[in-house]
Amino acid sequence: MTPELIATDVDGTLIDDDERVTPRTRAAVSAAVDSGAHFVLATGRPPRWVGPIVDQLGFAPMAVCANGAVVYDPAADRIVSARTLSADALAELADVAMRLIPGVGLAVERVGRSAHDAATPQFVSSPGYEHAWLNPDNTEVSLEDLLSAPAVKLLVRRSGATSAEMAEVLAGHVGSAGDITYSTNNGLIEIVPFGISKATGIAEVATPLGISAADIVTFGDMPNDVPMLSWAGLGVAMGNAHPEAVAAADEVTVTNVEDGVARVLERFWPVD
Repeated sequence: MTPELIATDVDGTLIDDDERVTPRTRAAVSAAVDSGAHFVLATGRPPRWVGPIVDQLGFAPMAVCANGAVVYDPAADRIVSARTLSADALAELADVAMRLIPGVGLAVERVGRSAHDAATPQFVSSPGYEHAWLNPDNTEVSLEDLLSAPAVKLLVRRSGATSAEMAEVLAGHVGSAGDITYSTNNGLIEIVPFGISKATGIAEVATPLGISAADIVTFGDMPNDVPMLSWAGLGVAMGNAHPEAVAAADEVTVTNVEDGVARVLERFWPVD
């Protein structure tokens, strides 16, 4: 089949290790879009971190952000929808995390009406939170303030631990309060509303277009990509993918630094 919609993870998948959309990948994506295929970003990133990817692509595709909790339209700079953890759910999840993994830091992601809505503090953390990335943009608040309002994602951070170890400890204790996943293995767990994933976010974009899962190809590399890799008609794991992503996929391409996404797309839409 020739896919009607392409949905791809960003980090470790669409972009290389220097956070670049390579010329080959950009050309392959453009060829697909020019032929009528829909293209969607499906990422753990918040909307405010989507801009650099859109700039490199040269067009503004719909973006499923925060592991499916947010659908964002970069062309209009508009949050289309947001699924949130309630304050009560956040409190329950925070209690479980702090009890089972002593010393963890907590943070939440929130969204407003746009990617940089100044009226909504978007990334707030508990005092002393150690960021897992190199570009920290969190604001420290009290734990009470952190848990006082709904959020699209709860982040649980333990420096020196692995995300896999943390997920194993928390599994079975979270229940229906939220769903656990992770997109890096350096001691960061991400919890989204129960039943929400990249697959549900992509479906929210695809359904109004009359596109079913069978006509979608997805690309990913980490456990937070597993739902969309197993759900889509064609799920493709990267050559650098986590074993869970590989197990969920229909096939494995080469790594993100070898234009793995482009190599698959070129089978359907050859680039002149």
